[in-house]
This record gives sequence, structure tokens and C-alpha cells, in this order.
Amino acid sequence: MTHKKLFVLLITLLPVFLCACSDDDDDDLIGHWVRVSDFDGLARGDASSFSIGSKGYLICGYTGKERLSDLWEYDMEMDTWTQKASFPGAARNSAVAFAIDNKGYFGTGYDSDNKFSDFWEYDPVTNNWTQKADFPGSGRYSAVAFGVKGKGYIGAGYDGNYLKDFYAYDPNTNTWSQIISIGGTKRMGASSFVIDNIAYVCCGVNNGTYVDDFWKYDPSTGLWTQLRDISDSSDDDYDDDYNIIRLNASAFVIDGAAYLTCGESGGVRSDTWKYYPSTDIWEQIHSFKGSSRTVAVAFSNGVRGFVATGKSGTYRFDDIWELNPYAYDPDDQ
Repeated sequence: MTHKKLFVLLITLLPVFLCACSDDDDDDLIGHWVRVSDFDGLARGDASSFSIGSKGYLICGYTGKERLSDLWEYDMEMDTWTQKASFPGAARNSAVAFAIDNKGYFGTGYDSDNKFSDFWEYDPVTNNWTQKADFPGSGRYSAVAFGVKGKGYIGAGYDGNYLKDFYAYDPNTNTWSQIISIGGTKRMGASSFVIDNIAYVCCGVNNGTYVDDFWKYDPSTGLWTQLRDISDSSDDDYDDDYNIIRLNASAFVIDGAAYLTCGESGGVRSDTWKYYPSTDIWEQIHSFKGSSRTVAVAFSNGVRGFVATGKSGTYRFDDIWELNPYAYDPDDQ
């Protein structure tokens, strides 16, 4: 009977093992992940983050039992964590955050009863929060956001329906304006990054389907442009090995290239992909070395990138990892 139970358990866990294992079977994949100082706060997933200079900020999240309102600062140079003024609004998870001109902005999210549309500014110099004009779209969670060229942008997500609308925030006037919606598919749990004042949005899910369309937004024209799909959808060979589609992935930028890792698609992921805007091509690098996870946060100062916290099933994490994208370690498989 014991052997039968063990066999059933192994069969049950097989999909998790398959998702957690690295896809990088080639010995020449670049990238080396190094564990740095663990997060000082409670282990959590579904937190939000933004970066200002060499400091990363982690806000709110969910432990699996309670929603949080604390704020933590990570010093990338010193490898230290410092607790800052707690967020004064309702504790929540699955909100969005971004930085504009050395201030952080935070809004939307969910607390199991309410989908929020409030919006707040954090000043790291004074360590104070200030409530700003509410986000004008519907209250929602698992939206996507970015800051670029002095404005912030929030869009897509879930308010009971999947969404694709987008709004721009001007901190100089404390006003919002609706912009052209992202093209293609509605989505929640998408990922974004900014390179050379162009914002990119990819991944997510819509009505149970993982989306593969990929878009960039140019704030100087106010237009969205569709890029190559992030799946094997063409007749060319550049995308034959693409296995990128997922939701709740973490993304950051190092030296003008984007890196996307973790997330989920049927199970939690650890495979990591590098994106080159000049070629519109993705390249797989070494998988994230920590436990496979989803809803983690990312920090970047443009030359260094980090992934922290997240969850896998009922487990929440408090570790943080840095990617050296140029190093190669044959043991990093």
C-alpha cells in the first residue's frame, strides 16, 4: 500500500517537476544567477515594485493568510534592506507600481472584496506617501504599468472582465487621460519593460488562453506597434524554440536588453529569456536558479537586475537573486 501511495504522489507531482525543471539543456547558455541578501520582511507573492537609481522598492503583497501594506527599500550597491513608511491605503495584492522622476507611484489591486482604483505617490527623500487623483479606469487587479518620458501608464488587467484600456498620468498636473488601448488581445498578468523611452508589453492571459501578441508603445507618437509574436507562430526558424508565453512573469532591463523570467503557464516557470529590441528576437539564457515561481517582483537600475519574493502553490518566498547576464557557469544548469 505504501508503494502505491508513493507512485500516485509521484504521478501527481510530475507536471510540477516538469515545469520547474530547466529547459536550457545546451551547455553554452549564458547568464549566471547569484543569491543575495534575503528580503527582511515576510515571505509573500503578488507584491508590487519600482526602482529609483540603485534602490528597489517592494510594496504590499499577500502571504497566503494576510494582505500587507508595508514598504521596503533594497539597496543594490550595499545589498541591504530597510523598512520604510508603510503604504497608508488599504492592504492589497496584485497592484501596479512604477517610477517617474525619482518618485514612486502605486495603485489598483485587490483585497479579496474590493478592486481598487486609488493612486498614490511615494517620495523616498521625505519617506512620505501622498494620495493623488484616482485612476480613472475601473477598479482592477493584475494590470500592467510603466513609467516613460515623465508620465506613468496603467492598463489592461481584470475588473470582473478582461481589459485592454490604457491611461496616462501626468505628475505635473496630477491628471489622467485615456490613451489608445493596447492592440490585440485583452489580458491580465502581463509584463512590461522600458528601453530607450519605448515601453514594451507582453504575456498575460485572456479567458484561459495565454496570449502571444507583443506590443511596444512610443509616447512621442502615442501609438502602439505590434512586434513579432512570442510563440512559434511564423514560418521562419527564429521562433522554432520559443516557449515564452505565460502570465505573472518578472521583467527587468540590463544594458539595453530585457530579461523575462519565472511566471506560470499550467505550472510555475523558471526559464529565462533575453530580448533584443534592435532585432525583435528573444534568446533563451540560463534558467532562474531559485525555486520556480510566479508573481515575483523585479528591480533594475539599468545595469543590474534582481528578482525577489513570489510564490509556488502555497509556498511564498523571501529570497532575492541577481542575474549576471554575461557570465557562464557550467554548473548553472
